[in-house]
Amino acid sequence: MSPVETGHTVKISGSEGAFMNFMNRNLIALMVLAGLAGCHQASVAPTKPMAYQKDVGMELGNFSVSLSVKDLKVSRAFYEDLGFVMVGGDPDQNWIILRNGPSIIGLFQGMFEGNMLTFNPGWSAEAEDLDEFMDIRQIQEQLKQKGIELTVEADMDSEGPANLMLTDPDGNVILVDQHR
Repeated sequence: MSPVETGHTVKISGSEGAFMNFMNRNLIALMVLAGLAGCHQASVAPTKPMAYQKDVGMELGNFSVSLSVKDLKVSRAFYEDLGFVMVGGDPDQNWIILRNGPSIIGLFQGMFEGNMLTFNPGWSAEAEDLDEFMDIRQIQEQLKQKGIELTVEADMDSEGPANLMLTDPDGNVILVDQHR
């Protein structure tokens, strides 16, 4: 049996001992911070899901993370091992949508560079069409009124499917993609 299994204390000396003491102190600090965060979290009143908040000025739609992958089959197997299941997409066209509880990711091979945050106006978290939603052209207009620079714009004279893109102050790409 190892010292851990028997409950005995093991003394480690030298640089290994110093490293273990450093790691133990940091682990304890992390546990304390996690406990404090948990206490703080418990005191926060729950909010309604965004889909039900009618006072929100801009409803961007369903959220997911779009990942650019090198090999769709390998990435799919990896995320399925993490508990994700395929709920949409077309592997023959090199893209799929995966879900694990409320978390949604899209895997895309050869379609774009880098990863991005994605919002889908008109789509529920279950990837179903919503009866009412804010059209992407309205979203675009509000973003421009706020002085937010767009890297790709939707055609304001069009209807139906369209997309726009922007980049946050830290360089993260955001795609707003309306499917209908």
